[in-house]
Amino acid sequence: MTAAYRLAAFASLLFGLSLAVAQDASVPGNFVEVTDQVGVHFEHQAPHTSRKYLIETMGSGAALFDYDNDGRLDLFLVNGAPYGDPTPKGTIPQKTGPKYWNRLYHQKADGTFEDVTEKAGLEGVGYGMGVAVGDYDNDGREDLFVTALGGNKLYHNNGDGTFTDVTAKAGVGGSGWSTSAAWVDLDNDGRLDLVVLRYIQWDWDDVYCGEHREGYRGYCHPDVFQPISMLVYHNNGDGTFTEEAAKLGLDKPAKALGIAIADYDRDGHIDLYVANDSMVEFLFHNKGNGTFEEVGLDSQVAVDGEGRTFAGMGIDFADYNNDGLPDVVVDDLANQKYALFTNAGDGTFNYASYMTGIAGMTLLHSGWGVRFLDYDNDGWKDLLFAQGHDLDTIELTSPQLHYREPLLLARNLGGKKFVDVSSVSGDVFTKRWVGRGMATGDINNDGLEDVVVTENGGPAHVLLNETKTANHWIGFSLVGHKSNRDAIGAVIKITTPQGSQWATVTTASSYLSASDKRVEFGLGREASVQSVEIRWPSGIVQTLKDVKSGQYLKVDEPDK
Repeated sequence: MTAAYRLAAFASLLFGLSLAVAQDASVPGNFVEVTDQVGVHFEHQAPHTSRKYLIETMGSGAALFDYDNDGRLDLFLVNGAPYGDPTPKGTIPQKTGPKYWNRLYHQKADGTFEDVTEKAGLEGVGYGMGVAVGDYDNDGREDLFVTALGGNKLYHNNGDGTFTDVTAKAGVGGSGWSTSAAWVDLDNDGRLDLVVLRYIQWDWDDVYCGEHREGYRGYCHPDVFQPISMLVYHNNGDGTFTEEAAKLGLDKPAKALGIAIADYDRDGHIDLYVANDSMVEFLFHNKGNGTFEEVGLDSQVAVDGEGRTFAGMGIDFADYNNDGLPDVVVDDLANQKYALFTNAGDGTFNYASYMTGIAGMTLLHSGWGVRFLDYDNDGWKDLLFAQGHDLDTIELTSPQLHYREPLLLARNLGGKKFVDVSSVSGDVFTKRWVGRGMATGDINNDGLEDVVVTENGGPAHVLLNETKTANHWIGFSLVGHKSNRDAIGAVIKITTPQGSQWATVTTASSYLSASDKRVEFGLGREASVQSVEIRWPSGIVQTLKDVKSGQYLKVDEPDK
């Protein structure tokens, strides 16, 4: 990038921000923390040792999903496990008591949560990292996959409030240090397959990084460690899976932390974007013949606007400018700027962080969980980031940066600009956390998307969206029949006099987390939707007409 281009981009950024502030002042958000009131009491366990093991900085994930089909979202939180200082090589930490358990909270009719972990059989083993939600056997009940260091777990939902560990039978235990995972039907056979990311080759080596003086030892940069390929499990339809990463062309060594899915070129085949830490990002294009090709560099989503790699962590893959093409956002560490890639429609993307204002508002921040969500239902997808640096010593060496950071809410102004509205969106945005995982969903079914954020070595936070708005909304809960029952990978297009919007059904994205599978659209002042077009993974196209707002509409896949 030339100096003249950088100057022009900066000038445009300042103009856009000043214009956005003027336009946005009357439309703040309002997120309220209700964690204690609703009965969620969780503390993530992340031993922080003198050896500065990298795993201490990473966890953990959260999931919002309705495990008992009562119409209310429940909450699953992933926990760590104890280990020594130092820890011998080859050690796999194990949970040793209730404070290290993963936790399942059931939402009751009054909006409070009850801890049903023991009853459900989800206490867990090992040092947990992430969670993925999907109905892998199409029985109408959401199952859980939990990633960890040293082996993962698949829990089958029995339909009676309990889960059964079926990892051994399914053959999905894996190995190494797994991070995020995604349920997605890679071959459109009507069954969900499983993509499991792994971070690095790592085994408790006592590697010293940072300055050699008291208090300045730091966590090692990912460059110190070797990459490792993801695991991809094909669903055989009989409760078992076959690992096929190499066969599918998805075995490229990575340092992977976040994954999101979308059909970015609208060819009818779902694609995968993988956020890598301090190496090129990966975009896997589905060739439609059962294999994938990695096209990140060719598609211009592998590096930032200056051609540099960055610490990709959290990710989302959605259409923020309502042009029918999925765009990509990837957050990273301070001094790198979060990356927003706008889909150009020709198989490539444009680095849009400068022109949209994202670069200026994120330069000094470190992001993990991230989601596009329309917090005020005006018809434009906004951005929410969970933040916090990975280095607990960062303020010693870089006083302008912070280990604990507040959330960042960026309002979307017509698909052109984003403006930081955090300071006017509730007291919660003044709180400083070591933010990590983030899941979104409408917890109280009021048409406004709510949020759960986890901290590294800290509590989970339940945030209700209480934004005051007269805007309308509509939500969809799809049930596949020829397609996978969750309809993951389906594309929904709605049209009103205001225009059209598109969304992909998915539970993946963010960081280590799984969000509500229901799809919600803000409608602005429109009280109904003229048309709804659903492109199911099977290829079936379904159209609905004149749908009223203010409801979650259940839609079954037709026969043809």
